[in-house]
Amino acid sequence: MMKKSYYQKLAGMGILLAILFTFQEYTSKEKEDFSDVKFITKSAVPLHLTEFDPNDLDQKQWQHLGFTEKQVATILNYKKVVGGKFVSKEQLKKCFAISEDRFSTIKNYILLPETSREAKSGNFNQIEKKAITISGSFNPDAYTAEDWQKMGFSEKQAQAILKYKSYLGGSFTSKEKFRECFIISEENFKKISPYLLLPEKTPANFNQYAKNTKPEKSRIKYYAFDPNTMDLEGWKSLGFSDRQAQTIINYRDRNLKGSFKSLEEIQRCFVISPEKFVEMKPFIRLNTTFAKTSNQNQELNQQEKTDFSNVDLNSITFRQLIEFGFDERAAGSMIGFRKKLGGFVNKEQILTTYNIDKELTQKLLSTAPLNTSNVQKYTLLDAPEEWLKSHPYFKYSADKIIFYRLSEKDERKIWKLLKVKPEYEARMRWYLK
Repeated sequence: MMKKSYYQKLAGMGILLAILFTFQEYTSKEKEDFSDVKFITKSAVPLHLTEFDPNDLDQKQWQHLGFTEKQVATILNYKKVVGGKFVSKEQLKKCFAISEDRFSTIKNYILLPETSREAKSGNFNQIEKKAITISGSFNPDAYTAEDWQKMGFSEKQAQAILKYKSYLGGSFTSKEKFRECFIISEENFKKISPYLLLPEKTPANFNQYAKNTKPEKSRIKYYAFDPNTMDLEGWKSLGFSDRQAQTIINYRDRNLKGSFKSLEEIQRCFVISPEKFVEMKPFIRLNTTFAKTSNQNQELNQQEKTDFSNVDLNSITFRQLIEFGFDERAAGSMIGFRKKLGGFVNKEQILTTYNIDKELTQKLLSTAPLNTSNVQKYTLLDAPEEWLKSHPYFKYSADKIIFYRLSEKDERKIWKLLKVKPEYEARMRWYLK
């Protein structure tokens, strides 16, 4: 019996020694190096945010938002898990690759309803995306913010595109570079690409190319000049490219009817940067006598042909707008906008027309009267569906109006259900009884 007890104690001590030996061996090993492990943190990439639909973003566009490659892979995998499409901000927030801080930064720019419940009910005030429309081939380097908005981009998106162009050195350079613009989705790029007057590929020496597109101050020798007599080569000698020089001449000859009347008009030309204007200003010799005489002669000719003080702005013709001094693009825009509205109800509306010279338009508004008696107006309850869906002020709320008025006959309650912004509601009420 004593022997058995002895062997049991001996076995126990052996086991204890084995455990101690194993522990000592483990602790003596060098600790594993975890220096390569990277946790999801905020990216240092600066953000240039504008409205976006997370369902449209590809890998590069998520990275432009400041996410790392691993974070982007996680987000895209999560998108597949939830059915291939994010339906709400609430759902997107649950993706663990998007931290609380990062989500709060991008939240207000996401074009999704707040919750999944709102997405199912359709009762939300989501910013609606416009379809992109392209009228023909164009050079994006020459497009203004208004041109991009007319194509279908929002005001913030248009500004972001221009900032990106400025970042590239003032030119998109190629379709390849244009494609990298964050706010232009792959779908929109495919629509726009066939119409871009740009080479397919970026030059191999792009950095040097971009540098050379910016005229160096040291190479420009300024001299006294009259901007009203300056030709294409003259503007180029001041450091402008062919396209920029032609744009300045078109602005002077078409928009300003042949002459600059003040330094402010020169400064307003969008291809002349504030820095460039400061450089040129001491050398500008504006022939104001010539400009004034030219302007007076044109006004005299207009008065001889048409007395615009008797021309109704709701019936003024394309030819009369050209006669007043508008170019064909501006005249067409004004007539087209008026047609879509069914007539103007106040003069301030006309100033929101795309592609117009606001100073020239203001002059027309102060001259010509506006008769609104023939403008068709309805109530929310009796407005025709076709009219609601085609009218610029109602089309984004048309489906909701048509749905709510099926069961609700009180217009005040319909307005509450629509939840439109006060400024949008004010514009809509102009065309309601």
